[in-house]
Amino acid sequence: MSNRLSTERSPYLLQHAENPVDWRPWGPEVFAEAKRMDKPVFLSIGYSTCHWCHVMAHESFEDETAAQAINAAFLPVKVDREERPDVDAVYMEACLAMNGSGGWPLTVLLTPEQKPFWAGTYLPKPQLLHLIHEAARLWREDQAGLLAAGEALTAQLRRKTENRPDVPSRELVQQATSQFAQSFDGQWGGFGPAPKFPTPHNLIFLLRYARLSGNGRPREMALHTLDAMYRGGLFDHVGGGFSRYSTDERWLVPHFEKMLYDNVLLALAYTEAFQHTRRALYEQVVRRTLDYVLRELSGLQGGLYCGQDADSDGAEGTYYMLVSDELAQVLGSSGAERFCNWYGITQAGNFEGKSIPNLLNQARFDQEPEGMSALRERVYTYRLGRTVLHRDDKVLTAWNGLALAALAKAGLILDEPRYLDAARRTADFLTEKLTAPDGRLLARWRDGDAAYPGKLDDYAFYAYGLLELYSATFDPVYLARSTELADHLLEFFFDWEHGGFYPYALDGEQLLTRTKEAYDGAMPSGNSVAALVLSRLVRLTGETRWRKAADLQLSWLAGAARETPDELQAFLRETSHPGLTVLVKTSKSAGKLAALAPFTKDYLLPGRRAQYYLCRGGACAQPVDSISELEALLCRTNESERPWQNESHPV
Repeated sequence: MSNRLSTERSPYLLQHAENPVDWRPWGPEVFAEAKRMDKPVFLSIGYSTCHWCHVMAHESFEDETAAQAINAAFLPVKVDREERPDVDAVYMEACLAMNGSGGWPLTVLLTPEQKPFWAGTYLPKPQLLHLIHEAARLWREDQAGLLAAGEALTAQLRRKTENRPDVPSRELVQQATSQFAQSFDGQWGGFGPAPKFPTPHNLIFLLRYARLSGNGRPREMALHTLDAMYRGGLFDHVGGGFSRYSTDERWLVPHFEKMLYDNVLLALAYTEAFQHTRRALYEQVVRRTLDYVLRELSGLQGGLYCGQDADSDGAEGTYYMLVSDELAQVLGSSGAERFCNWYGITQAGNFEGKSIPNLLNQARFDQEPEGMSALRERVYTYRLGRTVLHRDDKVLTAWNGLALAALAKAGLILDEPRYLDAARRTADFLTEKLTAPDGRLLARWRDGDAAYPGKLDDYAFYAYGLLELYSATFDPVYLARSTELADHLLEFFFDWEHGGFYPYALDGEQLLTRTKEAYDGAMPSGNSVAALVLSRLVRLTGETRWRKAADLQLSWLAGAARETPDELQAFLRETSHPGLTVLVKTSKSAGKLAALAPFTKDYLLPGRRAQYYLCRGGACAQPVDSISELEALLCRTNESERPWQNESHPV
């Protein structure tokens, strides 16, 4: 029997339309009903190509016992994070604050006022049932306590913290480069331990910094990482394109879902590398990546779809893995031997008894043997007929804006008319299908239906893509449309007092928080791309209105970039406070620290920024958000009492 998701357009919501859980889509009527019924809300956020979302669905949301428990105690709400990134951002911040980490599926328990009192990610069925029963008991017996917890967490999330404006400087850029160098994996490429994410915008930064500064080290880090990602299983050597991230340090075993944004950003990074080196390998990777996008993610009307699932035939990665015996049937013994030797496919396999094609053991990985391309095409055709991948066929304005940029730039640099034509089609689609009569953007299109007011990323990414298309074609239509979008950004999203863009418009649905985000994750933040758009409009038009906004935005970003834990280390090196002891709680250290210093469990992580608590005599003052505020607080403490009487602990 269908639930209340059966009339939705989102592929993710439709995947759950037959669940016994009585799911509702997000909307004000849900919370009005929750108030009338005096029930909390069970919020589940995910997306249709998410492996662990599928796992939790099969284990719990398709299970009658779990469904009955959820329906009895809560009003259940499903959200597609790709359709509603604003809702996802609010409650992911709550999850980060409570746990120090996040992910999808995101599970959040809310009061009828939309305030979170518990947040987590994937839960096996026994843990989920325990959570449901315990939350239901507390709602009956100690509702005031849960409401107070929701109020406290909401107050923390709402704390207005403005970055101190700063002047963009060479020193700040050098500091960023130094941080990359400290975490760089010199053997396998990438930064930090597994799991490893591509973060192509960071590689573009390193390449550009190397060119401007003459420092060769950032270039070496970027190119080594680009080579390593291509050689491993992260790159689909049969069908082209990249998976979302690598689960191991060598880039061999990916999380197999393929996302539009990853692939177009990586195409931009490899295009940049080709510009720097003129190395044929990088041109080949760009072409095989964009050809994958145009072949498998293109809609008939011109928009580009979100991505493809990691799972097939009920397991992750089945579609991509190969065994030597089946290849002998497809290619013949001689062709299979050549193919297997080149791509490391063995009888034993390299993952769960099967092989992920890779070039990790090929020293001359950029010198492909003659005839390998033809063998690859035959394997690709065979693979298409062997099993089917689910494709999320939503068209998102923001992601298509990034695709527009990648296609336009590659079309220019590689002198490839096909990519420029595809870029024009994408721009036309966004104008015709995802632009309202007043020029405002809509965020999602599927099956003829456009919905949801555009957010910061939609405007910033689309404006950026149009500027790249203008640079490739010099058609003033694209420059004019980009300036229109930038005008909307400044009117509805910009903070003219402090700088920074809010995530959703001032006349849009007002959620629990409206926090400006500077963090660049798997995608660059809307604030980063908006700064790029404004600075390019300054150079292209010479208009003072763009210069004023660009200067304010860059100052805000420079202030945000300085608010890092490195400031604490510099402060400790440069000043002396004999009575001071220091604890630092991060997402990585939270668990161990809680065992060693139990009181730290009560201090929630603030998400993606630093906060400092000054604790004396077992009690902590309200947190401050910068080293300068901490230093002022310490000075006042030292003036009021002897420093050795009580130890102080900024956490």
